[in-house]
Amino acid sequence: MDYKKKKNQEEQPQVVTRAPLPKGREVIGIIEQRYGGNKMKVNCLDGKERNCRVPGRLKRKLWLRPNDVVIIEPWELDNEKGDVVLKYHSSQIEWLKRNGFLKTEEKEF
Repeated sequence: MDYKKKKNQEEQPQVVTRAPLPKGREVIGIIEQRYGGNKMKVNCLDGKERNCRVPGRLKRKLWLRPNDVVIIEPWELDNEKGDVVLKYHSSQIEWLKRNGFLKTEEKEF
């Protein structure tokens, strides 16, 4: 019985104290629409809307949906396109909102 108690106590959710932030040219963005395959439209926090793709090394590891928060690395030659580098988890998104890196959107109908 002691084993079951210890196992249940260890399964409590972890509190995120820090989330990875964009470095260099990278930008935080929110996926707006999936086009199919590995392409999608992303609204970035720098005010641009980019056509992004998932690189081949992350294609099977990274499952993305609309409204997911990601880090985008814009292409050097065409700034309207980019690669998805990282997807934030829900606890990391809450940390970003608390610390002012991600603006909370309030929609009025």
